[in-house]
Amino acid sequence: MALRIVATAHQPSLVSLPWHVPLDEWDDRVTVSLPRGLSRHIVRFVRLDRDVYAVKETREAIAWREYRLLRDLHRIRAPAVEPVGVVTGREGRGGDELEACLVTRQLSASMPYRELLSRGVRADTMLRLADAMVVLITKLHLSGFFWGDCSFSNTLFRRSAGEFAAYLVDAETGELHPELSDGQRMYDLDTARGNLFGELLDLRAGGFLGGEINPHDVVDGVLARYSTLWGELTGPEDFNTDEMWRMEQRVARLNDMGFEVEELDIITDWDGASVRIQPKVVEAGHHRRVLQGLTGLDVQDNQARRLLNDLNAFTATHGLQQQDRAQVAQRWLTEIFEPIVAMAPPRRRTPLEAAEVFHEILEHRWYLSERAGHEIDVFETAHDYFAHQPAALPTASTAAVDELPDAVTAYPGASPDQEQDPRRDLSASPDVE
Repeated sequence: MALRIVATAHQPSLVSLPWHVPLDEWDDRVTVSLPRGLSRHIVRFVRLDRDVYAVKETREAIAWREYRLLRDLHRIRAPAVEPVGVVTGREGRGGDELEACLVTRQLSASMPYRELLSRGVRADTMLRLADAMVVLITKLHLSGFFWGDCSFSNTLFRRSAGEFAAYLVDAETGELHPELSDGQRMYDLDTARGNLFGELLDLRAGGFLGGEINPHDVVDGVLARYSTLWGELTGPEDFNTDEMWRMEQRVARLNDMGFEVEELDIITDWDGASVRIQPKVVEAGHHRRVLQGLTGLDVQDNQARRLLNDLNAFTATHGLQQQDRAQVAQRWLTEIFEPIVAMAPPRRRTPLEAAEVFHEILEHRWYLSERAGHEIDVFETAHDYFAHQPAALPTASTAAVDELPDAVTAYPGASPDQEQDPRRDLSASPDVE
């Protein structure tokens, strides 16, 4: 039987490891000492060059399945450890067949939950760990990943600005689907309920869990916060067509929670009086690629996200959901974005500066609309913005740029007073309280 190593990257040092020796016999001449979580399998850590890898001994079919699944999760940027390779065809010195090994890259600065809690844990720390677990499960479910064995033991934690970030470390029982059914999600949550509760009881028996922490309350809190977060991310929201600013508000809440929105499923009532939206959440960097493909604008991702949000609102307002999205994007570009940018000072018409100006105007419109209680026209907002904040406008570059065409004097649908006095103070409008 020939030793076979399949790896995702060039790592010749893998060949130098003692694959002819059972993993539980590897000593400190090969391994490095790192905290390990509970596992059904034998796991060892090794350092090759500058990187540390986790090596797990398991059956060949399981190793291949988990390797491919982790590769898929890595491709869609799900929070999981990175797969490195699979080693098969192992034989001991006596010719005995040894189990295959799955190799993953050790997540730097991460710790298993038992290591984090081994010196005791405060109630607020336990809450942050539970919240990190909620976000992990939610992100995996949004990616279409059915875990099958949600637990602290199958998770690694990193400290993150006073909070914790959680990562899947064991995908052995997982499945990746285009979308999860409610039944699959509920099964994962039922599994999490039993596993988390058992792990917390185990910590209490070991004296690591203080009396102020109730395992029942922790587990119930995880499930309740998951339900709330899932509803916020995927639940529909109804509002009137004169409250379109609430669409931006909904997306802003999702962005604040660290999630990005690919598209809004927008359904308008038959008489056009109400709108229902349902967001679809995706991975980071998505918006920049989508906006560039639709409009040719190459901007920062946060800018792209805001511009796409406005494009979605433009689509809903004009009832263009059934039309080709690229054509709608070009109409938005020529009717909304470019005329607004043309109002800006010449130094702010570079691509990145133009996107930032447009973002600031959308932000200004949100505040004006919230204060007025109804949607404020974007051109009306731009006139007010440039009239009252020109001195506060920074510039990213002083390089000369080609000026865009002069700003339009009126936008179809604009009131006559907008044409006559574009610098009027919206705060004096009778519609604004």
